[in-house]
Amino acid sequence: MSSTAMSTTPPSFTQLNDLACAKAGGRVLFATDDWFAVADNLLKGDPPQWKEGVFTEYGKWMDGWESRRKRMEGHDWCIVQLGVSGVISGVEVDTSYFTGNFAPRFSLQAACLPDGTTFPVRQPTMGTAASSQQLAAMEEMKTEKWTELVPMTPLRPGYPDTCKNYFPITSTQRWTHVRLNMYPDGGIARLRVYGIGSKDWSTVKNSELVDLVAMENGGVCLGFSNAHYGHPRNAIGLGRAENMGDGWETARRLDRPPILKADKSGVLMVPGCEWAVYRLGHPGVILKIEIDTNHFKGNYPDSCRIEGDVVYHNVIFHWSSRTSPMSLISHHHKSLVSHNSKR
Repeated sequence: MSSTAMSTTPPSFTQLNDLACAKAGGRVLFATDDWFAVADNLLKGDPPQWKEGVFTEYGKWMDGWESRRKRMEGHDWCIVQLGVSGVISGVEVDTSYFTGNFAPRFSLQAACLPDGTTFPVRQPTMGTAASSQQLAAMEEMKTEKWTELVPMTPLRPGYPDTCKNYFPITSTQRWTHVRLNMYPDGGIARLRVYGIGSKDWSTVKNSELVDLVAMENGGVCLGFSNAHYGHPRNAIGLGRAENMGDGWETARRLDRPPILKADKSGVLMVPGCEWAVYRLGHPGVILKIEIDTNHFKGNYPDSCRIEGDVVYHNVIFHWSSRTSPMSLISHHHKSLVSHNSKR
């Protein structure tokens, strides 16, 4: 289900949502070994860090998952529950800073498990490993028989020019969990699982108000003009932004006039604009739109406009405005009713 040819430049699938990110609700349910660094670090949204000369009582501090050197049969692996279940288009395995201790090989498996599936209780603590009781419980779940998305494949060391490992996945199935295998042991800094959320819309009533563009409901960013400081997919993530880095921010446009002027409605007159295109998780009637500039105080947008489109079989029928250009204010959550409630 994956091409074993390793990509060295970010493929297009990296523009999709990270379904496993901790900010999206992803979590590690089981890991064979957390000796040097716990597996939960794999799902951090921030890039890996290096702390020169910092050691724990178990060894060098590392920002990722690192197991001890194995002195028994087998290999290390962990189970990740996706924060948003969906179709996986590709994965990124980042070995940043793991240079002499990176996992030499890895593979990835996946499953779609029913709600309520239970796993052994996990307490992520450095210097520990799964108990014999936990291993026995996991053996009964037969996770080693899950569908293989990426076969055993070599990884590269965590130097700046080799740390990013990308693997496209062609599966169109919906997945809820993945199993990350590293052979036989070692370290991985981050695991990114890129894809599109998949919601069972048959359970949604016609009268129910649903966020059609939210990543958890299948919304996805298809394109944008600029993402210098933050990707526009952040704007459709779960909950409110934790900080300014958890939103969409562009570079300052260099074609702005040296002295800014406003029109009669108070909107600044500048050439062009920054834009992002989102595909809704499901067609629907837009009744309410929310714009949140949370944490953006000295760099919030002056104004915005929402436009809608109808697309069938990749054919664009029309763009129409859902709102007139409107002024925004800093660090504020704004709700408005759509001017056009057509489907």
